[in-house]
Parts: sequence; structure tokens; C-alpha cells
Amino acid sequence: MTELIRTIKKALVLGPHPDDVEFGCMGTLLKLIEKGVEVHYAVFSMCEKSVPKGLPPDVIKKELLQVVKELKLPKKNLHLFNYEVRRFPQFRQEILEDLVALNKKINPDLVFLPSSSDIHQDHQTIHMEGKRAFKFNMILGYELPWNNFNFQTDYYTLLDEEKVNEKVRIIGLYASQKSRSYNDEDFLKSLLRIRGTQVKAKYAEAFEVIRLIV
Repeated sequence: MTELIRTIKKALVLGPHPDDVEFGCMGTLLKLIEKGVEVHYAVFSMCEKSVPKGLPPDVIKKELLQVVKELKLPKKNLHLFNYEVRRFPQFRQEILEDLVALNKKINPDLVFLPSSSDIHQDHQTIHMEGKRAFKFNMILGYELPWNNFNFQTDYYTLLDEEKVNEKVRIIGLYASQKSRSYNDEDFLKSLLRIRGTQVKAKYAEAFEVIRLIV
């Protein structure tokens, strides 16, 4: 990733929902930001229908905004859309048009999106329409194991202890999602250890290469 970072000036991460990006590639994003890459973050649903009972409907959006603040991303680099959770396939054309507009506006060197093996209907939509909108850009697919029947580990970002702990801390800002089985520090670190072991490192995030331009 160090060599790749040197060629990247702008990166765009596509999250179907708040916290997908944090789970899938936050360690890598922290490295990009640290190296001065201009990072843009797009989220396509505020998931109000998925909010646990007893919490305000905008709680996940507020948590997302806190994450962006912690990352010190400029407000203009956050791109929010409000499609209904679990119904993205019904809005494929509208989502494609939003993605094409983002490409024209940002022209990113690198795009992160859900992998091709992600079975969640919203994630599949962002993956497919993302490939269409960014077909001339470099694209990496991030891993969300609870949605993947399989995952092609083509590319790895090595992470140190500091980046791992920061990733875990940032995910913890989504307090409304604490009940999720995968929102667990031991699980998160274990996955990073597994990916690290595959490349003789302590920790790593793995990605599916969808398009690599060198």
C-alpha cells in the first residue's frame, strides 16, 4: 500500500450504510489520511428503519458525523444520500446517476466499495453500480465477513498496533450498533491478525482487486 499511496492524490470510499466503511477499510483510510491523500466519504442510507428501539431515528447519522469529525475530514468531503435501507435495488438508476456525478465532481484515483461476494442487497447495488460509474478508475473491494460467502484476498494493507487500536476506537463510536455480533473488539482484531498472518505480518486489511491501474 505504501507504493500505491505515492500514486494516489484522491480516494473515494463508498459505504452503503454508516459503519460499513469503518469495518471494511478504516485502517487503510487512516494510512491514506496520514499520508495526505484527499479522502472523500459517501454514504447512501442513514438506516433510520434499522435503528434499535428506544433510540432517536437520526442516531446513526449523528454517529457517522462524529466519525467524520474524528477523522478531520472537511465537510465538503462527506457526501450523504438517503435511500431507504434494504431497498437499494429499486433505485439502481438513481444510485448510478449519483455515483456518476460523484466521479465527475471528485475524479478519484482510487475507489473503495463492497466486494463482489457481498450478498447484502444494498451492498450488491453499490458494488455493481459503482463498477459502472468508476469503470475507468482503480477499484478495491473491502471485506465484511458476515456478508461474504467467500472473499478474494488479492491486496493487503499492513497495519501497526496504533492503526488497529484506532480502527477499533472509531468503530466504537457507533454506540447504537453495539449489539451486532461482529461489533466486537476480539473479532475485529482476530480478523486483522488472520489477514496479517497470510502475508507474514501481525495485522492487515485485505481487499479484492477489481481494477488496478499502475
